[in-house]
Amino acid sequence: MFESSNTDAAAVPVIIMHGIFGSKQNWRSICRSLTNKTKRRIYAVDARNHGDSPHTAIHSSEGMSADVLAYMKSIYSQKACLIGHSMGGRTMMYFALTNPQLTERLIAVDISPISIPRTFAGMNKVFTAMLKISVPPNLSLGEGRKLVMNQMKEATAYPDMVDFIMPNLRKKPDTGEFYWACNVHALRDSLPNFEKFKSLISTLPPYSGPTIFICGKNSVFVSDDHWPQILKHFPNAEIQWLDAGHMVHFEQTELFVRAVADFLNK
Repeated sequence: MFESSNTDAAAVPVIIMHGIFGSKQNWRSICRSLTNKTKRRIYAVDARNHGDSPHTAIHSSEGMSADVLAYMKSIYSQKACLIGHSMGGRTMMYFALTNPQLTERLIAVDISPISIPRTFAGMNKVFTAMLKISVPPNLSLGEGRKLVMNQMKEATAYPDMVDFIMPNLRKKPDTGEFYWACNVHALRDSLPNFEKFKSLISTLPPYSGPTIFICGKNSVFVSDDHWPQILKHFPNAEIQWLDAGHMVHFEQTELFVRAVADFLNK
């Protein structure tokens, strides 16, 4: 949780969920900035199978939405503003569609409910490379990450993703063994679930609360062609394009924070 001393206890809090391979740590500075600009309590959470959260065999938007609901109960929150990037964005979309009475407003960051661009083959190469890493236990964490980074960039179709994955590589202090903090097997096995998201939400009533999609102009995750279909599910949605790729909140942090704060303060 990120909360400054001058937050408004009566204001509806904000819950943030990261994308695949991410963690709540990715959002630390953004959480602080948003707290200062909105006076709301800001909670960044680790999705299941990521960061400090438990590993589970099931990894789905439905499961992670249930986790968000459980978290809301744990902080005694009757309602929340939801922010999600990529995988987290779809989780928050599903939550809003199935729990509209608990959702004050929704912010989806560079993700569409209609389709995702990366193919099974491409993503499977990433997971296969992660499962095949070989790191001598005598290497330091920094040395191990450098070695694995080179191994993976040679083996995957998405070398740009490797840098983002690397913080997941950890080292056990007692044995020197290297391991992934994220649950690679569960994430790999969950790929078909995310391909079926459009079908999953097809029969759900639309979420008519305030919604904004903040997307990267240079990203391939959201297309103008998706917008008419998106509005069927989120009829009060607006969209804002920033000069960035998929990692909008990293590449244009100041503009991103401003867009989110303006939306939350409406």
